Amino acid sequence: KRPEPPQRLGLQSPESPKAGGVGRAREAGGSPSLSASHPTPPSGRLQPHEDPQAGGESLAQPGPKSCGGLRALDRMRLGRRALCVLVLLLACASLGLLYASTRVAPGLQAPLALWTPLQGNPRPELPGLAPEPRYAHIPVRIKEQVVGLLSTNNCSCESSAGSLRLPFQRQVQAIDFTKAFDPEELRAASALREQEFQAFLSRSQSAADQLLIAPANSPLQYPLQGVEVQPLRSILVPGLSLQATSGQEVYQVNLTASLGTWDVAGEVTGVTLTGEGQPDLTLASPGLDQLNRQLQLVTYSSRSYQANTADIVRFSTEGHKVAFTIRIRHPPSPQLYPPGSLPLGAQYNISALVTIATKTFLRYNRLRALIASIRRFYPTVTVVIADDSDKPESIRGPHIEHYLMPFGKGWFAGRNLAVSQVTTKYVLWVDDDFVFTARTRLERLVDVLERTPLDLVGGAVREISGFATTYRQLLSVEPGAPGRGNCLRQKRGFHHELVGFPGCVVTDGVVNFFLARTDKVREVGFDPRLSRVAHLEFFLDGLGSLRVGSCSDVVVDHASKLKLPWTSRDARAETYARYRYPGSLDESQVAKHRLLFFKHRLQCMTSE
Repeated sequence: KRPEPPQRLGLQSPESPKAGGVGRAREAGGSPSLSASHPTPPSGRLQPHEDPQAGGESLAQPGPKSCGGLRALDRMRLGRRALCVLVLLLACASLGLLYASTRVAPGLQAPLALWTPLQGNPRPELPGLAPEPRYAHIPVRIKEQVVGLLSTNNCSCESSAGSLRLPFQRQVQAIDFTKAFDPEELRAASALREQEFQAFLSRSQSAADQLLIAPANSPLQYPLQGVEVQPLRSILVPGLSLQATSGQEVYQVNLTASLGTWDVAGEVTGVTLTGEGQPDLTLASPGLDQLNRQLQLVTYSSRSYQANTADIVRFSTEGHKVAFTIRIRHPPSPQLYPPGSLPLGAQYNISALVTIATKTFLRYNRLRALIASIRRFYPTVTVVIADDSDKPESIRGPHIEHYLMPFGKGWFAGRNLAVSQVTTKYVLWVDDDFVFTARTRLERLVDVLERTPLDLVGGAVREISGFATTYRQLLSVEPGAPGRGNCLRQKRGFHHELVGFPGCVVTDGVVNFFLARTDKVREVGFDPRLSRVAHLEFFLDGLGSLRVGSCSDVVVDHASKLKLPWTSRDARAETYARYRYPGSLDESQVAKHRLLFFKHRLQCMTSE
């Protein structure tokens, strides 16, 4: 007869229905290694006739006696808990990375110092609201909500109030560019900047920028706009006429120019001309019809060579004077690219229209992965690479151009080099750690630029977390007080949707994955003084001339930047991080703030 096992606290008798719970654990994938000879550890949490999987229901199913089954149950519960904890940690890490990526805008790092508004007079009165003397007695109720939208020429930058920053809450960050200078140095730099600014205005502005207000009820007919002549060339001036009342003895008009001379292509009988070939021309006739016929033959000749300017000319008769603009410039020279023959069944020849450009620095494994992904979808598209690594590796293959630069030459300098070698109508800019997928449809971006007046259209970059960003940014510059400089405003958003292209919008800045007209990118250029961290500065340079769009349905993947703790240290990766992520007090950051202060005449900026 088999001896009875010793009775201990926490041990089950052979007849205990606990075995039924073990049987369920076995069915649920528990350990099959059950042994009645292995004692169950003491535990006060499990009571007889309770099943941890059945919520405490009594189990009457017979089964073999097994103390090891309890260990299997414990292991299962511990495993589930560990899995839940792991999922929770991964979710928290993903949210943290997402928050960190959206908290600070790329290309505009932490400020050297928060903006401190300059002390001065309260908001000045807008001169445009001051009445003319004859209307000074008329009362006006000012609409503050509308006046607040008008420029006061006294901007400032202020950050969000409060120090508590919640995840995903939009914050306004202010950067004071003047803090990059010592006080004495700031005064000298401000004076020199103002001198250069006045010289810039004299070069960039012309008479066409002057405000002209047409007088009321004038009998003079003249062209409002659209009159244009090439330097040192002549044109017929269209639209000149005198709509005077009949009954006058003599009808007379005068024309005055400052950069050219007047003449006539033919003489009308009965019209007296004075000053032919001179800046001042007088036409007189007793017949109104004869005078108007003569005005149809008036010519203007440019006499001062200026490649792009305007002449504000005067047109007058007795008691009436008007002015209009004659634009003097060369016609824009077109830059046309052959579209190439269309492949069978294709809408566009991508290889003939697009060149892919990138800048690499030390990350050859990432670069090779990028090229491999490109070749999966676009095997014959040319890839141009600018490389300023210290020990460059050979990157060869069909349709690949690899250009070497001095070590650490810089981010924007490399962009300039790469774009300078593009020979196609469009250039696609990508980072060297992007990965093409089936959603990276260049045909979509080409279609947008072919059918709209946009110069550049961005896509979306998908991170390893699955989050995709378009980094749509709105930029604006507000005028500041005299001598202080302007204020740059940056915030997320777009102006309006792009008609005919769902998922596409018009904005001012996009993510670092975009297709652009090659000639427009070269026209704006990348400032090589921005060597380490820069992106938005390109769109700031193009503000007002570069028409930008964004489409969220063209997506490129971003290679993971997560580094597992048990992987070996990479000297190149450490060198890359030192160059790529400078601190807020790094020399390159200070140099960038100095550059924005002087180059764009900015005193500060706010970013959202």
